[in-house]
This record gives sequence, C-alpha cells and structure tokens, in this order.
Amino acid sequence: MTSLYSNRASEGIPDLSYKPSLARNVGSRVLTVIAGIFSAVAVLPLILVLGYVIVKGGSKISLALFTELPPPPGLDGGGIANAIVGTIVVTVIAALIAIPIGVGGGIYLAEYSRSGWFAQFIRFGTNVLSGVPSIIAGVFIYGTIVTSRVLFGNAYSALAGGMALSILMLPTVIKTTDEGLKLVSDDLRQAALGVGASRFVTIVRITLPTAFTPIATGVVLAIARAAGETAPLIFTALFSPFWSDLLSTDGIFAPIATLSVLIYNFAIMPYEFHNELAWSASFVLVVMILGLNLFSRWLARFAAK
Repeated sequence: MTSLYSNRASEGIPDLSYKPSLARNVGSRVLTVIAGIFSAVAVLPLILVLGYVIVKGGSKISLALFTELPPPPGLDGGGIANAIVGTIVVTVIAALIAIPIGVGGGIYLAEYSRSGWFAQFIRFGTNVLSGVPSIIAGVFIYGTIVTSRVLFGNAYSALAGGMALSILMLPTVIKTTDEGLKLVSDDLRQAALGVGASRFVTIVRITLPTAFTPIATGVVLAIARAAGETAPLIFTALFSPFWSDLLSTDGIFAPIATLSVLIYNFAIMPYEFHNELAWSASFVLVVMILGLNLFSRWLARFAAK
C-alpha cells in the first residue's frame, strides 16, 4: 500500500486519503459533536415533558377513567369520559367547518388564481393567520357568537368551540392543499383538458385524487393542533360536568366538556384526586395527538412510495 501511494505521488497524483490529524478534519469532528449536543438539547424538553406526563398520568389509567363522569369538588372517584367525547365532538365540528373551506380555498389558489393579486393576498393572510395566538380566535368567536347569542339564543356551546378551532385549522388546510395541488404535474391537467374535460371535472377527477395524500396529511395535522387547544374553548365551549345530549339538537348548542379545559380546571383545584385526573387527562390527550401525528407521518410515507 505504501508503494502504491509513493508511486502515485511520483506520478504527480495528490494523496486524497483521509488524514484525521488535519486541522479541517479535527474541526469537522468538533463541529459534528457540537451539532449533536445542540440536537439533543433541542429534543430533551420533549422527552422530559412526555416522560413526566407518562409517569404522572399513565399510572392512573383505569376503566373508570374512560367510563365515568368527573367527580364534584372534594370527592374522589370518577373519570373523564364526557371530556373525551366532548373533545371528539368539538374537533369533528371544527373539521366539518374547516376542511371544506380550506380545501376549497387551496383549490382556488392552486388551480384558478395562481399568481393574481387576490391569490397573493390570500396567501399572505393565511400566513398571518397561522401565527395568530389561539386565544385571539377564542375571543373573536366569544365576541361575535357567544355574547350575541346568534345560535338560537344560546351562548356557550360546542358549536361555538368548533368554530373557534376551525379558525386555527384553516391556515394549515389551505396551505397544504395549495402545495399539494402544485405538486401535480401540469401534463395531467393538459391531457384531461385535451380530451374535452372541463376544468371542474379535471380538478375533481384528476388533480384532487392525485394530491389526496398530501392534502389528507395536512388535514390530520390541523386536527391534531386543534384537538389540543385550550384557550379558545374556555371562551366558547366552556365546560360541563355532565353528559351532553348529542342525539338532540340542543347537544351542540350547550356547553360541553373537553380534555384541555378539564386539565386546566382540575390542575388548579386544591384537591389531590382532581389533580391526578388532570394528569390522566393530559396523558390521554397526548396519546391522541401523538397518534394523529404518527398517522400523518404514515400518510406522508405512503405518498412517497
């Protein structure tokens, strides 16, 4: 091997073998270690939070937690069943409002007005809305829907909570739909138009099915974000210690319990059992949001295949 290197050097070929002692290689290793440390520090808070929630809340998981109502202040026993159902109901209401509007807005931006001034305005507004604190959405719905009692004379309600969460979902749904449709090749659109299909038929039968997976991924991420919000629901859905009558029309027009508000209410109570319920609810909520995020990652990998 040495003779080979000497022959290459005699022929004027530079020695390109790796030399650990060179200053640039030493500096590269040092920077790699520093980058690894910073990455570990960035992930450490997530690990600590998840670990603490699992230790504090996971140990209190039981069948009663998922089947019984929260206990009155000062009493032991009970669960968070109505809050789990309420979280699902409010999130579904938000999804039913945000998904059609968001997907429709994304279709308009990607298919009808890609570079117009109005499209630029919508994209700018979407970026601004995605950075607005969630409590602002709650205050907005509180001022326009709750205090005015426009929902058939009702104030706090599950529907008002869903409307507040839908505002938070809209930017994500619009942007992912817009970007997902942009990934569709223009050759597919031109081919469909070339055989006589209208633009509407092309969008419904060609571009939307092709971009379904990235759009669905964005929708799942938006739902995951909305499911964990607290401030908007305090101003809109409030809280209820009872089961909501979802089989009647009054169910969505009345206050409803949600996991995030239950955590807030029980965490500040001076009763140990209610504090434990808050930790258990935190564990359940984290598992729900983690499951939605894992499902969105699975959709993204499915799209890449």
